[in-house]
Amino acid sequence: MPDPAPGGTLRPATTADIATLAALKLACFRETFLDGFGIPYPPADLARFETESYGEGRIAAELADTSHATWVCEADDGTLLAYAHAGPCKLPHPEVTARSGELYQIYVRGHAQGLGLGRRLLATSLDWLGTHFPGPLWLGVWSGNEKAQTVYAAAGFRKVGDYHFMVGEHRDAEFIYRRD
Repeated sequence: MPDPAPGGTLRPATTADIATLAALKLACFRETFLDGFGIPYPPADLARFETESYGEGRIAAELADTSHATWVCEADDGTLLAYAHAGPCKLPHPEVTARSGELYQIYVRGHAQGLGLGRRLLATSLDWLGTHFPGPLWLGVWSGNEKAQTVYAAAGFRKVGDYHFMVGEHRDAEFIYRRD
């Protein structure tokens, strides 16, 4: 059910969103890690990662997988401003079980930050995860993203481990967070 509110309508993503969602995911990744944090990914690694992670085929597969859920925030003009993606936990931690859910991604375009979209997406994602995965909830967050870590801590998550998130052959240091 769509959730209209100031800043846009929050709704589940559909197959009609594949192309625009792929573009949104790519734009958010670039705004956050290239423009925002200035991570100097090697060009070949970056190109491979972007194709594998944000290609329309990948987005279509995520939307078709019934163990996953994706939501978007859409402006009145139809522009996608933000998204969240959740599903079964795939983080490399010894306490992860089949009953564990993970918040994979939650991003808001830079020009739409401050509208409360991230807060709404986080609440929606956590509600869905709590309903579909009775075990602890998990997420990975880049070690240099202190703002996100503060938001997740305020939502009841705590750091329980580390791992490397691969961008091609480039290894990003990530933290594993869990909420019981």
